[in-house]
Amino acid sequence: MDFGVTGKLGGYYLAEQYRKNAAGKSEGVSFAELAAAKVAEQSDVSGMSFKDMWQARFPGAYYHTADASDIPQGVWERNDFPFEKFFRNDLDESAVNWKPNGANPAMDSSGVQSRLHSIAGQKSIVVPPELEEKMKNNPALAKQVMEKVESFIATNQVPGRICSHLIVLDENGEIARFRASSHGGNITGPTEEEMLQFETEQAAKKKRREEYVRLNEESALKRRLMEQEADERYYKDSITKKAVSIAAYEAAGILK
Repeated sequence: MDFGVTGKLGGYYLAEQYRKNAAGKSEGVSFAELAAAKVAEQSDVSGMSFKDMWQARFPGAYYHTADASDIPQGVWERNDFPFEKFFRNDLDESAVNWKPNGANPAMDSSGVQSRLHSIAGQKSIVVPPELEEKMKNNPALAKQVMEKVESFIATNQVPGRICSHLIVLDENGEIARFRASSHGGNITGPTEEEMLQFETEQAAKKKRREEYVRLNEESALKRRLMEQEADERYYKDSITKKAVSIAAYEAAGILK
């Protein structure tokens, strides 16, 4: 049976946990090791476009220029979402603008399984035009985005299974949407305890980020108040000095 994982962090965590659990059971060369070897072979990426880097790193992978990061999460996660259309040379706009009609079919339904099986082992990425233009003018950004994508795929590679990956980037080069499907073998997910720990860690990180933002805002406010006070003192000092000068001139009979 084929399995599909969609979304952002949730699916990422699922694959990562499985990778950790299965690390001691797998044999042979890991995907990460293969990735490192491949990068070593192609270490000189200067002058290469992001598309060239992507297809050199993953031969046969599909590359599309389209803005798909705004696809609603609820639509993207449906089992009847036409994800298989992203694994073609020409991306049909109807796939990006697809709207659900009817009940969401089960993952183990024959139709969904057939579509998942049709993309086994394949990879596809969707890059918005704005980001593509940025990367054309900034090779360092293209390399940075490629490293991020490659690391993501390595983390979402389940040992002992054939995996497919569909990645959608936003205009900043972040992974906005993804689908990671595994084919063949068995799969296990995180336990309830692991999920609780993960959610607790995420809540703590969110709290730290909010505190950081609050401190920055307070610091900015203090700076503005200090600058305002400094301006007021300067103005008062200027007025005082001017008054003293006038009084001195009058005393000397200069202004009489």
